[in-house]
Amino acid sequence: MSLRSKVWLDGESDVALDARVALAMGGNPRPSRDAPVIGLANSFSDLNPCNQPLRDLVPTLREGIEMAGGVAVEFGVMSLGEDLMKPAAMLYRNLVAMEVEESLRSQPLDGVVVLAACDKSVPAGLMGAFSTDLPTLLVMSGPRPSAHFRGRRIGTGTDLWRAWDERRAGRLSDEDWAELEMVLAYGRGTCNTMGTASTMGILCETLGVAWPASTSIPAGDARHLELAHRVGERIVEMVLSDVRPSSIGRRGFVNAARVLSAIGGSTNAVIHLTAMAHRAGVALDLRDFDEAGRGVPVIVDVEPSGHGLMEDYDAAGATPSVWRSLGDVLDGAARTASGATIHEVAAQATPAGAVIRSLGDPLDPAGALRVVYGNLAPDGALIKRSAATPALLRHRGPALVLRSAQDAEALALSDRDVDENSVLVLSGAGPVGGPGMPEWGMVSLPPTVLGRGIKDMVRVTDARMSGTSFGTVFLHVAPEAAVGGPIALVHDGDIIALDADAGTIHLEVDETELSRRRNELAPPTPSTRGYISFYNAHVMQAPEGCDFDFLAGTPGEAPRLIEPVVGRS
Repeated sequence: MSLRSKVWLDGESDVALDARVALAMGGNPRPSRDAPVIGLANSFSDLNPCNQPLRDLVPTLREGIEMAGGVAVEFGVMSLGEDLMKPAAMLYRNLVAMEVEESLRSQPLDGVVVLAACDKSVPAGLMGAFSTDLPTLLVMSGPRPSAHFRGRRIGTGTDLWRAWDERRAGRLSDEDWAELEMVLAYGRGTCNTMGTASTMGILCETLGVAWPASTSIPAGDARHLELAHRVGERIVEMVLSDVRPSSIGRRGFVNAARVLSAIGGSTNAVIHLTAMAHRAGVALDLRDFDEAGRGVPVIVDVEPSGHGLMEDYDAAGATPSVWRSLGDVLDGAARTASGATIHEVAAQATPAGAVIRSLGDPLDPAGALRVVYGNLAPDGALIKRSAATPALLRHRGPALVLRSAQDAEALALSDRDVDENSVLVLSGAGPVGGPGMPEWGMVSLPPTVLGRGIKDMVRVTDARMSGTSFGTVFLHVAPEAAVGGPIALVHDGDIIALDADAGTIHLEVDETELSRRRNELAPPTPSTRGYISFYNAHVMQAPEGCDFDFLAGTPGEAPRLIEPVVGRS
């Protein structure tokens, strides 16, 4: 392979000399003219506890790269954390993808290791890297340690939402709530449930951009250092062998969609995988996820679809054991990050057990996901079937409409007597409406309902929900309300009929009335200044991955890096 960094660094011109000096002044002199320059795109931040352990892995990554004959150069990347970034880290995913793409394009880099953890930072970094098609690997921090509350382990996110319901129902005291806050502050790393971070890690292992079994290793475990060294060596080898993201191909993304169902993974992954696939020039859409959800049972027993935590998943053999259990469901000839095929790695994996089961003994034989269509969601909506209440998957009831996060919060704290057969409809929370499509979809049930012992109701929304969330929630309704989607036309009392397994969702209001309501819709609120105005003008809807219209790739066309002019700056 011809190293692109040589355009900057080789030769006797003033520009080349200046570039070599700049690299050396950063503490990164090249050991030879043939040394690949590897970027370490690090999203560490004190504002993001999921990503904080990443800084500890950089010295070992450097060592691995340098021992393989490369040069490691670290650069910072905006860190997307769910806990503190509002209204949603998703609002900035595409911004970070642009940052990574332009950093790689404009600098003398031959390959990149993306250091990311919290869920939006993973697809953001990879979308940017895939758009350059430079050799790419991912390193994650791993799940945080498990806290204990009331004598049992608790899962990040999932058990917080359950505790919030218990508190509003009057079954959790102020003292208990304060104790929960203390125990949840135990340790750094990603959510220890099958949230979006864990899901994306597993899918990235399946895509061949994260080392097999690496992303579920608990944060702080010494195995991370050993793997970081291997990743450092491997990325140099990939540059020299010209192994690029475009080699993943459609089979890799179809494998990932099937693994998503098998692990009972996050619905957010549907949006992220779609965007990543399109950046790599691969066609992927809702039909692929519906097919995977209907054809691949859930075999991983981890919250919120199951009962275990990610430390159990890791101990049970992690992702290679999932591959082993799935067998011919996957294209086993696809390459992993180590260079071995999925089939070769799976052959050495731990056999099925209690946490990672066999296809013949699934946790949920019906699979994780369903896509529904109808006059309420002409372009589709999504439900995580495996985390829903089976009796509510087919339902007909009156709408109770919420137009904002404030409406939803007011309902969660009100004493309003609500019919549990109602369908809670939250609109105006999509990509444009949020903005950023926040994780508001798992609308909290009102205390009056919780007090009657009811734990779930049907919810329909153009928002997302956390991968740690649960319940009968029909998400990602498209088109969203803010661009005139039918969900904007729903009124209190309208009857909604839906059937997850039949793939239908219908608003029982005649077209004449819907047309009248459409004509009465208020015009959209003007965009705010700066990035959000830019975002609203270019973001696409959920079925297209919420990417920017001018950055999404064309299926069938491999990404092409537009090289900069290298001269005096």
